[in-house]
Amino acid sequence: MKNIITPCLWFDHQAEEAANFYISIFKNSKITALTRYGEAGKDHHGRPAGSVMVVAFELDGQPFTALNGGPIFQLSEAVSFQIGCDTQEEVDYFWEKLTAGGDPVAQQCGWVKDKFGLSWQVVPNVLPKLIADPTSERSQRAMQALMGMRKLDIAELERAFAG
Repeated sequence: MKNIITPCLWFDHQAEEAANFYISIFKNSKITALTRYGEAGKDHHGRPAGSVMVVAFELDGQPFTALNGGPIFQLSEAVSFQIGCDTQEEVDYFWEKLTAGGDPVAQQCGWVKDKFGLSWQVVPNVLPKLIADPTSERSQRAMQALMGMRKLDIAELERAFAG
């Protein structure tokens, strides 16, 4: 089935740099197309002819578009992308790669803001099971542990859950 929803990320002028950064992190990823601005519409977009307008890319098969649209709009935490991790090694890998040059203040409870301002959630796949029951003491202990973490620690979350 063809994907019908493709997130479009708005950048000032870093679309190609960001796409290359993201494909360097995720396996099975690639740039699929590059579109450049022409002379047409220059009075509206103000970009030099030949500069990158749109980069189409895939991260592990998920299509994305990165647009160099100028400084009008900024990325924010209102949208983030979750990365489900089976192991602590995966959590550590994505955390290390995505935090490089990012905003250290925005790194809480598994959330990361990368160097381009895009928010990610690096989340162990076991987490929903650990915090699913708001009436369970076990889930409450796991949630309390989660709230005190920056990078999520699967073993610590499971210890908290177990009591």
